[in-house]
Amino acid sequence: MEAAAVPAHMIGEKAGILAEDFDPTAVVDVEPLPPVVTSDDVVGSKEGKNQNGGEIVLGRNVHTECLEVTEPDANDEFTGDREAYMASVLARYRKTLVERTKHHLGYPYNLDFDYGALGQLQHFSINNLGDPFIESNYGVHSRQFEVGVLDWFARLWEIEKSEYWGYMTNCGTEGNLHGILVGREVFPDGILFASRESHYSVFKAARMYRMECVKIDCLISGEIDCADFKIKLLANKDKPAIINVNIGTTVKGAVDDLDLVIQTLEESGFTHDRFYIHCDGALFGLMMPFVKRAPKVTFKKPIGSVSVSGHKFVGCPMPCGVQITRMEHINTLSRNVEYLASRDATIMGSRNGHAPIFLWYTLNRKGYIGFRKEVQKCLRNAHYLKDRLLDAGISAMLNELSSTVVFERPRDEEFVRRWQLACQGNIAHVVVMPNVTIEKLDDFLNELTEKRSTWYQDGQVQPPCIAADVGNENCACAQHK
Repeated sequence: MEAAAVPAHMIGEKAGILAEDFDPTAVVDVEPLPPVVTSDDVVGSKEGKNQNGGEIVLGRNVHTECLEVTEPDANDEFTGDREAYMASVLARYRKTLVERTKHHLGYPYNLDFDYGALGQLQHFSINNLGDPFIESNYGVHSRQFEVGVLDWFARLWEIEKSEYWGYMTNCGTEGNLHGILVGREVFPDGILFASRESHYSVFKAARMYRMECVKIDCLISGEIDCADFKIKLLANKDKPAIINVNIGTTVKGAVDDLDLVIQTLEESGFTHDRFYIHCDGALFGLMMPFVKRAPKVTFKKPIGSVSVSGHKFVGCPMPCGVQITRMEHINTLSRNVEYLASRDATIMGSRNGHAPIFLWYTLNRKGYIGFRKEVQKCLRNAHYLKDRLLDAGISAMLNELSSTVVFERPRDEEFVRRWQLACQGNIAHVVVMPNVTIEKLDDFLNELTEKRSTWYQDGQVQPPCIAADVGNENCACAQHK
């Protein structure tokens, strides 16, 4: 994408470039949707297809947009042309962000936050090196905020301060990588068991750590099928088990029954000293404690670790997460680092020191009561969306403990990209987050039903049957409605 040229009226003396009457939005055009990538545009791939039907090619840079970095001219310091150019680019980009945020429904990010009070800290390079509980030689850190956040989650998941260890990760994937790594260090010959609908980072961990991995079938809901789990446990009972339990699957938002998983392990002859459970609570790990009838995630049960994303339900402008495990397990990973005058059991060395401050700020502002209200709002709005989809004759499913509404995949990929829907096969989903209002859902629904009337108006093309994905009772195709 080429940036807009600097208008002639903006060229002048440096002091006058950003005068009081300067309006950066005046040089901003409406940002178009990126072009659809087709299979003709990218060829020769064996890696699969992207959501637009185009081939996904690894090892090849395909730039759909690029803001080139150029060298400043010799006289830029005097003319201010470069500053004006960059101001126009940033103003245009901000307008793009505002527009794309208005049509954001498919990914689990809470975009409703205001951290203006923390702007005063952006001038500092805050880096939490090494173990959050051990001081290092680097003094510009936010460990005191990080430990406060960790203690808050430790109380949520019912483990004493003296019995847990944890740190703030750079994303949810790092939490899974660390949790599974701890399990592998506790049981070096253990087998990783994960449902087929687990996040891809779980299988990435298996490849990175060269672990044997057994995939477990799922129920229609997306929840782990414990009958299949038991069969595969019994077939591998000579080795310890490392299990990934999903507190909200990626596509369907299904919550694995932790109690049933533990019961299945015990019935299969696995004592508590022969299995390690990591709970991937990326999104719903923070929602479940406030949902009645939800399986309780707690360290009072024989689990080894829990991870949650900070930029999802909490809402944070940068990716981050929290990973907590038992103190007894972490000594197998921790190493002295003389360079830091500290110890380190984390995966990443340098860690974003701003993220703990953002989470600390939000946790203090909202507290348990605030999060409970937001969870109730999300579940209520998710039911509203599901009911309206079904009333419109559109196949839809909503798991009882979830705010992820699964429905038939729209035929128009431009519509998919406009609303930033996540798709898999014949299904798509909307993740109802605290920033998703009834008004926003109505806009989406009205546009979907209008578009859908044109997609299927001639009767030659029928809506897809997605009974295999959502069950016969939730499918509104010609065969099942």
